[in-house]
Amino acid sequence: MDLLFVADPLDTFKIYKDSTFTMMREAQARGHRVWACEPRDISWRSGGQVQARVRELHLTGQEPAWFVERSLTTWALRQFDAVVMRKDPPFDSEFFYATHLLGQAEREGARVFNQPAALRDHPEKLAIMECPEFLSPTLVTRSDTEVREFHAEHRDIILKPLDGMGGMGIFRVGADGLNLGAIIETLQRDGAQTIMVQRYLPAITQGDKRVLVIGGQPVPYALARIPQGGEVRGNLAAGGKGVAQPLSACDLEIASTLGPKLAARGLLLVGLDVIGDCLTEINVTSPTCFREIMDQTGFDVAAMFVSALEQALALPRSSSAPGRR
Repeated sequence: MDLLFVADPLDTFKIYKDSTFTMMREAQARGHRVWACEPRDISWRSGGQVQARVRELHLTGQEPAWFVERSLTTWALRQFDAVVMRKDPPFDSEFFYATHLLGQAEREGARVFNQPAALRDHPEKLAIMECPEFLSPTLVTRSDTEVREFHAEHRDIILKPLDGMGGMGIFRVGADGLNLGAIIETLQRDGAQTIMVQRYLPAITQGDKRVLVIGGQPVPYALARIPQGGEVRGNLAAGGKGVAQPLSACDLEIASTLGPKLAARGLLLVGLDVIGDCLTEINVTSPTCFREIMDQTGFDVAAMFVSALEQALALPRSSSAPGRR
């Protein structure tokens, strides 16, 4: 099969930890042809189809030259057996536009994973709103008064922007309320921006767990990202230490409850963030942590993903979609 990965620039990949690379490597090992492009390479012209300037890759697995480019050409996206959207956050305007181009490609017959409409419908912090049974006390607001009332009730809180990633812009305010006003002003921009506020969970000291769900089924190990050096953030990008561990009973309950629902909506791969027994985020844009789990446990997450992709492709496409070629 021909598999196109829409991703960040290839020269930015760190293959010792990159989940997209592990997907590509597994696909190549199974005999599939691996292609890549960036969102900026995708275009559409009236009277035609969504197309992209694409590179066929042969993976060597050796840095710095971890791939060899076999060809550079332009294909309509519907010509690929699958298009795997792996552009990293942030979910900015360009990402939004890319999902619309991919959505048009779907209407032309392309098979896109995760599905573009599902990416738009599941903003990673707000998607938890439909799962109240798994949440700690949480507030989404533009009102500084509501934030102050929430702090007065819970005393120890976390504030974060809705468009942050990798732990960016996360603040903790304790019972003394120190700097709460300044933090509200910074994040809300004088009421112009909506933020999320959550009760602080002491279980963060044991890690912010990334629970991967593939094809509706949980990976049996989570990666607990443990804050280091007095940090409140466990994100690997913020210096957290990743420790793989078996899913707890609560992790499994959350993943088993949400997994089939999210898969039915076109989300082949999801990363649930869990602190203690509480769900904090549902990541759908480019979930990671494959390599850390694989290296520490031996469980082949990439193999599970490619198998799920192959299984999804074996299902009949919508009767309204044209054939691939």
